[in-house]
Amino acid sequence: MMSMVLGFKRMRRTLAAIGASALLAAVVTGSAHAQSAYPSRPITLLVPFAAGGSSDVVMRLVSAKVAESIKQTIVIDNRPGGGGNVASLALKNATPDGYTLAMGHTGTHAINATLYPDLKFDPIKDFQPITALISFNNILLVPEASPAKSAAELVAFAKSKSDGLTYGSQGVGAGGHLLGVILAKQTGIKLVHVPYRGVAPAVADMVAGRVDMMFSSYLTASPHIQSGKLRMLAIAGAHRHPRIPEVPTMTEAGFPGVEMEQWFGLFAPAGTPEPIVRRLNREFVAALQSDDVKKVPLPQGSNIIPGTPENLAARVARDIVALGKVVKDSGAKPSE
Repeated sequence: MMSMVLGFKRMRRTLAAIGASALLAAVVTGSAHAQSAYPSRPITLLVPFAAGGSSDVVMRLVSAKVAESIKQTIVIDNRPGGGGNVASLALKNATPDGYTLAMGHTGTHAINATLYPDLKFDPIKDFQPITALISFNNILLVPEASPAKSAAELVAFAKSKSDGLTYGSQGVGAGGHLLGVILAKQTGIKLVHVPYRGVAPAVADMVAGRVDMMFSSYLTASPHIQSGKLRMLAIAGAHRHPRIPEVPTMTEAGFPGVEMEQWFGLFAPAGTPEPIVRRLNREFVAALQSDDVKKVPLPQGSNIIPGTPENLAARVARDIVALGKVVKDSGAKPSE
C-alpha cells in the first residue's frame, strides 16, 4: 500500500514537471515567434526637433527607406523641448518592444548628462543603442566686416580688444557654445557668450554684425556664406569636409583640440530584445548606405556614420566624459 502511495506521488511530481516544462516551452516559443514576426504593426520614431530641420529631414528620408523594406509604417513624432530631454524621457518610459524608437544626439546623450543636474534619465542605462546616423562639425564664422581672414588673425584680434569678442551660439550647452569655451581656454582670449534659441537667429544676428563670431553648421550658414555676408575661417573637426575642401581644420589653423563632432544616433528603450535590436540595426544601416540617402547629407556638410550598436554605445560613453569636462569648465546652467 505504501509503495502505491509513493508511486502516485512520484507520478504527480513527474506530471507537474512535464506541465511546467511545456508551459515554459510555450512561453519561449511564443516570445521567439513574436520577435521573428517583428514588426507586425507601425513603429513610432521620436525626433527631438521641430519638423523641417536638417536632422528631421534626414530622419524622415531614412525612415521611409526602412519602412519600405520592413513593409510597415514608421510614424515620425516630433517632440522638441528641454534640449532633447522631452523625447528622451518619453523613450525611456516606452515599452521595450521595438515599436518606439528615438533619435538622440550629442546633447541628449552626452552634454545633458552634466548640464542638467536633475536629469530624469541615464543616457547609458536607460537606452539601447541601435546605430549612429549622421554627424557634422561646426565651422568658425565671422561677418564680412571682420578684419580676421583666418583663425589665427581672429585670435590676435580678440587679444587686442580689452573687452574681448562676442560670440553667438545655438543655446547654453550647445556645441557652438562649448567650442567657444574650448577656444577661449586654449588661447587665453576673452569671449563673451551670447546664447540664442536656435542657430538661425544667431546666424542672422552675426550677418547683421551684432556678434563678432560663432561656430555654426554649414547648412544653416551656407546661404550667407555663398552671398559673402559670412566668412569661413576653419572647421572644428579632425578632417576637412569634401563639400568645403578649401576650409582648414582648427588643428591646421594652429589650434589643435578645438573640435567637436555633432552626432545623431538611433536608440530604443533599455531591455529591447537582442533579435529586434539586430534587425533594426541591419535595416537602418542599409537605408543609410542607399544611394537615395547618401546624396542628401553631404551637400549639407554632414557625414553618414552608420555602425554597430556597440560602436554607438562607446561613442556615448566617450562623450559623456569628454564633453562633461567642457560643460563644467564653461559653468553653463540650463536656465541661462
